[in-house]
Amino acid sequence: MGKEVAVNFKIKDYTSRVLGVVKEKYGLRDKGDALDKFAEMYGEEFVEPEVREEVVREVIESCDRHIKKYGFRSRSVKDLRKIIEAE
Repeated sequence: MGKEVAVNFKIKDYTSRVLGVVKEKYGLRDKGDALDKFAEMYGEEFVEPEVREEVVREVIESCDRHIKKYGFRSRSVKDLRKIIEAE
């Protein structure tokens, strides 16, 4: 998982109850873990998750292999249609 950051803040009673339910539902240690779980479940609606470095490296290597094999040649729409329709 990612790096942890210590925070100290006040939350409303309702928020505390929601975190308590999340904590119990998923068998978590504390409300901090519940907040992490909640962010994991709904965070992507607001912030895109970070891409792991090895995934980026894999995509770059895949592109490099493709370019070495096929170069930068382009295809016409007509050629692409033939390929798609043949499959």
